Amino acid sequence: MGQCGVISSKTVLIFLNLIFWATAGILCYIGAYVFITYDDYDHFFEDIYTLIPSVVIIAVGTLLFIIGFIGCCATIRESHCGLAAFSAVLLLVFATEVVVVVLGYIYRAKVEAEVNHSIQKVYYEYNGTSSDAPSRAVDYVQRQLHCCGIHNYSDWMNSPWFTESRNHSVPVSCCKSTISNCTGTLARPGDLYPEGCEALMVKKLKDIMLYVILAALTFAAIQMLGLLCACVVLCHRGHHPAYELLVSTGLDA
Repeated sequence: MGQCGVISSKTVLIFLNLIFWATAGILCYIGAYVFITYDDYDHFFEDIYTLIPSVVIIAVGTLLFIIGFIGCCATIRESHCGLAAFSAVLLLVFATEVVVVVLGYIYRAKVEAEVNHSIQKVYYEYNGTSSDAPSRAVDYVQRQLHCCGIHNYSDWMNSPWFTESRNHSVPVSCCKSTISNCTGTLARPGDLYPEGCEALMVKKLKDIMLYVILAALTFAAIQMLGLLCACVVLCHRGHHPAYELLVSTGLDA
């Protein structure tokens, strides 16, 4: 019965190590996606530490590739040192993912304050040229999120760009994608996106950080199962008669 239990634990552990390899790829993808997405909105953030959760989760994903290899080799050979190292590293990764969850929760709460603090400054720096970084950032956000202005398109009327252009229009990036020949003129408000960008940006970035938190929690649970199986195999090896004989004669490596 005990032997069957250990065989079952070893099988589950090997299967979990294969899952770790798949998980590593998923975590790296999630981390890269978050990093790239936040980088697209970097003009609306002054706190660069908002990217810490995505950097950490990429590091965790990379480490899981190594863990999967160590775990498979150690499980097949039932190596005491290998399984002990596997368990220790797995515990370290679990602790790191707990840190990711905590940081994700903290920075998710800070997203709204960061956007609120910076968005007006970025919009007021808009000059409508493709060579200007703030202008590209504003146009990108309005096209991607299908929004116009901070709260709505009327916010543009208070901007320096609107006053200087004197054409009574908003940027063309405010135009609905379904409308052809839209010039951004306020004479045709129906051609413009009705929603402001601030609320949509906050929602998108909060949702992304929530995905990071949920991913970290899910994979942390899988790792705890792997740690439990490793402990079962280790305990069995430690109590196996042949192993005890080797230990007593000093022949175990």
